[in-house]
Amino acid sequence: MSISQMFQDFLSNLKVDNADTITLRYEEITSCLNKKYRDTDSKTANSLQVGSYGRWTAIKGISDLDMLYIMPKGKWDDYKDGKQSQLLTDTRDAIKARYSSTEVFVDRLVVCVQYKDFHVEVQPVFEQDDGSFKYPDTYDGGSWKITKPCEEMTAMKEFVAEKNKNLRRLCKMARAWKNKHGVGMGGLLIDTLAHNFLRDTTDYDDKSYLYYDWMSRDFFKYLSELPEQDRYAALGSGQHVKVKVKFQKNAKKAYELCLKAIEAGTEDTANAKWKKVYGRPFPANSVVVANESVSKASQSWTDTEEFIEDFHPVDIRFNLQIDCEVHRNVGLKASLLDFLSKGFGISNSRKLVFKVESCNAPEPYDIKWKVLNRGVNAQTRNCIRGDIVSSNEYPQRRKETADFSGTHLVECYVIRSGVVVARDKIKVPIL
Repeated sequence: MSISQMFQDFLSNLKVDNADTITLRYEEITSCLNKKYRDTDSKTANSLQVGSYGRWTAIKGISDLDMLYIMPKGKWDDYKDGKQSQLLTDTRDAIKARYSSTEVFVDRLVVCVQYKDFHVEVQPVFEQDDGSFKYPDTYDGGSWKITKPCEEMTAMKEFVAEKNKNLRRLCKMARAWKNKHGVGMGGLLIDTLAHNFLRDTTDYDDKSYLYYDWMSRDFFKYLSELPEQDRYAALGSGQHVKVKVKFQKNAKKAYELCLKAIEAGTEDTANAKWKKVYGRPFPANSVVVANESVSKASQSWTDTEEFIEDFHPVDIRFNLQIDCEVHRNVGLKASLLDFLSKGFGISNSRKLVFKVESCNAPEPYDIKWKVLNRGVNAQTRNCIRGDIVSSNEYPQRRKETADFSGTHLVECYVIRSGVVVARDKIKVPIL
């Protein structure tokens, strides 16, 4: 498979697959707010699709959708003097009145409308003469703030044309990477950094899919070398976009993986190497798949590994870190992360307790685990496992034992409103 075909298929796999449903929800919300504030049931007037979806950089599995509802100018006097909370409450009530079975609630800046696999954050705004919007913030007594999404969308559109459509595609590829590796970066930050990267180079101004292997390499190298800072100026608007977690270390790992994938060129193994960068959406090599099917027919062990993407949409927006308590026969329990940092493995027959060390996702949420045994001993015993399971020790912990040698893998998922919003994994080398 050629490099060009690999990345064309990859981008095709990233396409949002529920666009009709998303459009329907946007139209329903718009219609009921128009009915309340303007006595019309128009499904499109006075609302804007913003955020990643509005910038056309969203990918399959998107769960956090943003919408502005533009209030009538005549309503400003009703809300301008400390009535930010009232505006959000009125907006919530209008949506709830028409869609009583849907969960609708106020969340500081927005009204959140929760559907099965995604939610829409509705922000009532007042348009200003310069094209910006005032929006309500209910924190600490309330205030009015400014947002400029139209400038961001315009900058994206103009820059896409200048860079041979590469900007939006790079933004989507970067989202696949952060979903694969659990990097809690916001969509606007990704789009801003991708914009800055292509702005600072002319190498890809006239290039397309054939050069996306090099573009991937150079982009992750660029990210890995950025100085650590807590915010950037968003593309177009120049407004502050926060950095929630340091991404340089993960980007460096991605850069190194890209080097290995590029070295493989168009060999049958190349697709698998790119999958290590971008995850399951990257296409598999058809020859390898066929050979694996033949091999599986004669193997003596059963491949029981499951994948979280088959059960839930994945849209990583928060940070998760897990560790493992290694319980020894003598002495205090030890940290697996400490062992790994010193290059140590785990002796057989140890008791292991995997735990959530930190997570900044707002509760409530569910925790799921995958314990994957790898190596000859796992195959000989026909004990690959790899199923998606719940915690078996309170709180948010998974208790296991080190039964046989091999470099095994444990992954943890944070699932909120049916969507995987954070993930982390840890290698378990058993001697």
